[in-house]
Amino acid sequence: MWLPKLHGAKKTEGNGMVALAIDKDKGSQQALRWAADHLLSKGQTVILIHVVHRASSSPSVASPHRKQLEKQTRDLFLSFHCYCTRKDIHCLDVLLEDTDIGKALTEYVSYAAIENLVLGASHHGFMRFKSSSVPSTVSKGAPDFCSIYVISKGKVSSVRNASRPAPYTSPLLEHIQHINSEHIQNINSKHIHPPASPSKRTMNLRGRGLNAKAYSEFSESDTEISFISSDRPSIERLSPTVYDFTDSGRTSRLSTSSDQSFQSIHLDAKFTDLSFLHDVSSFSQESGRTSCSWSSQNLDDVEAEMRRLKLELKQTMDMYSTACKEALTAKQKASELHRWKLTEEHKLEEAKHSEEVALAIAEKERARSKVAMETAEAAKRIAELESQKRANAEIRALKEAAQAREVLENLARSDLKYRRYTIEEIEKATNFFAESQKIGEGGYGPVYRCYLDHTPVAVKVLRPDAAHGRSQFQQEIDILSCIRHPNMVLLLGACPEFGILVYEYMANGSLDDCIFQKGHTPPLSWQLRFRIAAEIATGLLFLHETKPEPLVHRDLKPGNILLDHNYVSKISDVGLARLVPAVAENATQYHMTSTAGTFCYIDPEYQQTGMLGVKSDIYSLGVMLLQLITAKPPMGLTHIVEQSIENGTFTELLDPAVHDWPVEETLCFAKLSLKCAELRRKDRPDLCNEVFPELSRLRDIAEEKMNHMHPYSSFHPSPNHSNASIHQA
Repeated sequence: MWLPKLHGAKKTEGNGMVALAIDKDKGSQQALRWAADHLLSKGQTVILIHVVHRASSSPSVASPHRKQLEKQTRDLFLSFHCYCTRKDIHCLDVLLEDTDIGKALTEYVSYAAIENLVLGASHHGFMRFKSSSVPSTVSKGAPDFCSIYVISKGKVSSVRNASRPAPYTSPLLEHIQHINSEHIQNINSKHIHPPASPSKRTMNLRGRGLNAKAYSEFSESDTEISFISSDRPSIERLSPTVYDFTDSGRTSRLSTSSDQSFQSIHLDAKFTDLSFLHDVSSFSQESGRTSCSWSSQNLDDVEAEMRRLKLELKQTMDMYSTACKEALTAKQKASELHRWKLTEEHKLEEAKHSEEVALAIAEKERARSKVAMETAEAAKRIAELESQKRANAEIRALKEAAQAREVLENLARSDLKYRRYTIEEIEKATNFFAESQKIGEGGYGPVYRCYLDHTPVAVKVLRPDAAHGRSQFQQEIDILSCIRHPNMVLLLGACPEFGILVYEYMANGSLDDCIFQKGHTPPLSWQLRFRIAAEIATGLLFLHETKPEPLVHRDLKPGNILLDHNYVSKISDVGLARLVPAVAENATQYHMTSTAGTFCYIDPEYQQTGMLGVKSDIYSLGVMLLQLITAKPPMGLTHIVEQSIENGTFTELLDPAVHDWPVEETLCFAKLSLKCAELRRKDRPDLCNEVFPELSRLRDIAEEKMNHMHPYSSFHPSPNHSNASIHQA
């Protein structure tokens, strides 16, 4: 944020008072540097306000702790005076004591008609006055004629601009003018009286209350702030301050730092009386004349001598470093020459030996080259034969795949695999597709429940505007009419002319409905969830082992797993399934020009490369199994489960609807699911040899547990719900 530099001399109205709230952290130092660069000019007076926080409103008593606090406060003001002296800025010190720091600041700003207040901020927020809400309290409570600047790391963190100038004259202006006049008199007196001798210019900084810590706080953060500098005014301007603490009520002290003295004045709780400022200032000035002084000329001589000695030391060190480097370089060159000599001697010996044996091995080399040429020609012929065999194998595989597709197409065209219904039969059964019989809406179109041949069925109607709907509709007929499995949805018939499919009715809807308890469905027990997982793996394994080519579902998700009245799970919606030709041994994958599936369930490698394989379904199965035990959305679920296992909070992630999770078995279930959901296809387990056996083992444990608890009860939970639906992708 750019802020114009303000000067008291250029202000046409108002008081132009600039105050700085200070504390012992570096935020106050950065605030002072910012104020000197943007708000203050040489010769101007800044008001330094420090608030001593009192724990309670009871009167304070003298104690060693209070004396230590007085010394710390005195050192704090002196450390800021050092920088102000360097910048030729006058200081007016104000020491407040109150139980509420923010209130004390706002009341003093209002009393003194201060128009600019600067506050520093620490690394973790605003400047710490024993309370983290001081800056916000000051910003809200300060009068509207005062601009509040909060400085963080040398920049403006926040600003609240004044809306009008101060309506009355500050009672501090007369005292500030008195400071400026004293400064001019001191400058004139320096020209009249010669500086004291070097023996009389010694100054005991420790006796004046300025310890090493107060000096280092500025000198470490800003190289310009130093007690010894050749271009700053005389250090005579640092004079001791009279500090004392009153014992009752809210108290404040006002002190000034001028060229000759440091004055301290007590104010009452409401800052109402400044009539005796001049008398106290005169007294402090008179006592300050007895203090010791230091001549800037002597300091400049010392600094010049120190700079000269440092320069000579630096030049000597540079010469020594150069000599060491040259010696080291010469030593390295000598070593390199010695090594080169030994190497050349060794090469000479080898050359002599090679010359002696060259004639002897020439004939052998000729014989070896002849044998190598014959071997290369033989290898080339073998490679050509292998390449021809591989090409023939690929051609045979493509021919077999084409023949398999032709067989499936012929079977699909046959009317023996499914019953053909007329549109009149469908309309009569659905009451002309009445809304009362509609049980769901899928990507293809609406789904209706009705009776055909005295059997409850689900009728899926293809919408005319469904994208790629006709091809997927025909493919679903082709696949489902040719396969039968207990864990695959049974296709009862179709009306191809109008894009209508007739399925067996699944009374308990989809697995998605049961996991998330849509329509007030009862929660599934952990035994039933383990059994459903094994059934899904069984149906998926049946698709992957289809002959002559495996079938890849491509859209496996909880919405496409349907449950009958006994909660037996069946895979549905195979419209996106694809036959994948086996192009190499132990590798079943096929390049697709466009990917298909549902976001969060689709195989990342298939989505990126277009290479489809049976392990593409394994990824979708892993995500779905994690949902089965956590009842959480699929987005980022694998990462959440991994973190919970690492942090030991896995049990907190399980579906809270089930209260008796077997932790050990469920953890095995989750780890298997995470392996299935690996990003790289080669890292996923094999369905037949790894996934299915483990899920079958967990299903057996669930059945044994259920039979042990209820030996005469069925494994299936109960209730059928009338609002079951079939969800299609």
